Amino acid sequence: MNIQNQAIAAMQHLQAAFAPFQCITTPASRKGGFSFTVVDERGVACRSERLYPEQYNAAAGLERVIERTRRALVA
Repeated sequence: MNIQNQAIAAMQHLQAAFAPFQCITTPASRKGGFSFTVVDERGVACRSERLYPEQYNAAAGLERVIERTRRALVA
């Protein structure tokens, strides 16, 4: 799987992980990095983060990002 397909798969995983919140993602760069922002039901950005291929290529890395973001949303 090439880097763009991996980025798309990671974006879809993030969107599913933060439902019912909206997860807005920027298009992946040539090198595969992208940003995501979790937005609440009122349209307020709750958390934003930039991800790089080394963070989302491994399932454990993406799960760490999801858990860290969930903790930040609860705090």
